[in-house]
Amino acid sequence: MNRDLQYSNVERNAEPKMVAVIDVGASSLRMQIAEIRYDGSIRKLESFSQALSLGKDSFSTGVIARDTIENCVHVLSIYRAKLDEYEITDPDNIRVIATSGVNEASNRLAFLDRIYVATGFEINSFDEAELHRITYRGIQPYIKSAPKYFKGETLAVEVGGGTTEALWLSNGNVAFARAYRLGALRMRQRLELYDAPLAKARELMERQIRDTIVLLKDSVPDTMDSLIAMGGDIRFAASEIKQSTIGNELVDIKLKALERFVNEVLESSPEHIVMRHHMSLPDAQLLGPGLLTVATFARAWGIDKITVANVNLRDGMISEMAKGRMWNPSIGEQILRGATQLGRKYHFNEAHSIHVAKLTSMLFDQLQPLHGMSGRFRGLLQVAAILHQVGSFISNKGSHKHSMYIIENSEFFGIGSEDKRIVALVARYHRRAMPSSRHIGYSSLSRDLRVAVSKMSSILRLAIALNASNTQRIDSIKCKMLPHEIQLVTEDMSDLSLERMELRQAGRLFESIFGKPVVLTSTSI
Repeated sequence: MNRDLQYSNVERNAEPKMVAVIDVGASSLRMQIAEIRYDGSIRKLESFSQALSLGKDSFSTGVIARDTIENCVHVLSIYRAKLDEYEITDPDNIRVIATSGVNEASNRLAFLDRIYVATGFEINSFDEAELHRITYRGIQPYIKSAPKYFKGETLAVEVGGGTTEALWLSNGNVAFARAYRLGALRMRQRLELYDAPLAKARELMERQIRDTIVLLKDSVPDTMDSLIAMGGDIRFAASEIKQSTIGNELVDIKLKALERFVNEVLESSPEHIVMRHHMSLPDAQLLGPGLLTVATFARAWGIDKITVANVNLRDGMISEMAKGRMWNPSIGEQILRGATQLGRKYHFNEAHSIHVAKLTSMLFDQLQPLHGMSGRFRGLLQVAAILHQVGSFISNKGSHKHSMYIIENSEFFGIGSEDKRIVALVARYHRRAMPSSRHIGYSSLSRDLRVAVSKMSSILRLAIALNASNTQRIDSIKCKMLPHEIQLVTEDMSDLSLERMELRQAGRLFESIFGKPVVLTSTSI
């Protein structure tokens, strides 16, 4: 990946700051408090967890019950009081995230409003792409500190209450990511529905797990070099097998040892597990299904040793708070690699698209005082630049609209639904019509995002015009912001008539937004 396509302007506070992440999960409410130091390093301070089965309601009836909502309010009020003790009151330093247990409830909005009114917490519902980005963020420190575990093909798995997340990493880079509706709580609920005896219960769970494995194997290799398991259940199992506390280092456990422990758990009643291992009843009920899933995955990919990582969604979110949202070099590289792979799927002109993305980065950076957009939009503009021509795969007629359709209906690592809509619209406006309130998608955005889409589209049009020859001959550009015009200055070239002609047409959107025409000149830089 061209280093010019990476965004590296990471903002870090000069002073240490206290932050907190609250995870409203399907089976529990968890909070992590940490300190982010001036150099971006993180010191964990305190963790909290309270079993509360939101998913039990939403997965079975589709509605979070009133009693469950009020119990959630009670727990989050306690968390709010704890944050007040730490003097963590700035909303920018608090993230409250929800996944499947909330997202699948038909009364999700009523739940979110009740929590906001009672506690002041604004819960952000994560979609799948954002979940993968945060999970990878949590894994990244291990890729740097223990690279031997990530050589070749690696399957990273986390079994939650409602979903199982799987990431295929090829030499540490994301090759595939997906979340499946296979979770410990879902499996437990199905067993209760059937009231199955022990032997039958295990058979039912294994059948569900194998069905998911079949789906996953359609997208990843049949063999893996290693399996990284994440989540509280597998960390607990590793600590019991190793008879020691699991720290921040990666820990290996043999599959046979895990299977023996799984057998012991599945043959015990939840009450017995509570007494023996001193855990809550809800956690004891979900322990067996979660561990059985990990063991079955390892067996399916021929792996006899499982590597346990002490990382979770909250760790990834705190890392993102410390190092910038999504467009730091490492995460941005993964996102841009995924965009390039999608472009190849639709036989795009790779040399042209990558070069246009490079030019958009130059223009974005030099014109930043004029457009005032953040690094988030720089990264999204790069993705749009890479993919702006994919619609030609369907037809050259109306290709800009086809590009929008393809982008909106494709899966991206790390880009949530709102950001994907922005990318799709910028690609749609790389030619022809100006942004209009009559256009589907554009009119539904907030004013700030509509303006951002227009600004990004205008920059993309300039970059495309600069490569009108499709020969990548304009390799660098210098922007001069004069009182009455913007000059784009390139190295001495004998003939720029084609680029100037294209720029006169492409620059109209830019001039309508910023009030200045754009002209191309040639001189020594």
